[in-house]
Amino acid sequence: MSKRTNTLWFILGATAFNILLTLVWFILLTLLYAVFLAPHVPEGAAHWSLSLTILAALLLSWAAYRLALRLLLKRINPARHFAPLFKKQEANRGD
Repeated sequence: MSKRTNTLWFILGATAFNILLTLVWFILLTLLYAVFLAPHVPEGAAHWSLSLTILAALLLSWAAYRLALRLLLKRINPARHFAPLFKKQEANRGD
């Protein structure tokens, strides 16, 4: 496969991994909330708890994704396998 194809598959796989990771964290945190905190929180605060659960799931998935990406990039040489997403453009000065 070419570098461009590798880059495309990596981006698609990383996106799917990130979505799945967010979903897992959200389900886990929601279950923990339902078991431990829901009986002690007033009914009016449930929407705030859900909002905080979503935010915590996003932050935890971002941290786990970043760690996983850092570990993966240590193992492989990205310049060897992936094409650059953005090319550096030379400034045309017209001197």
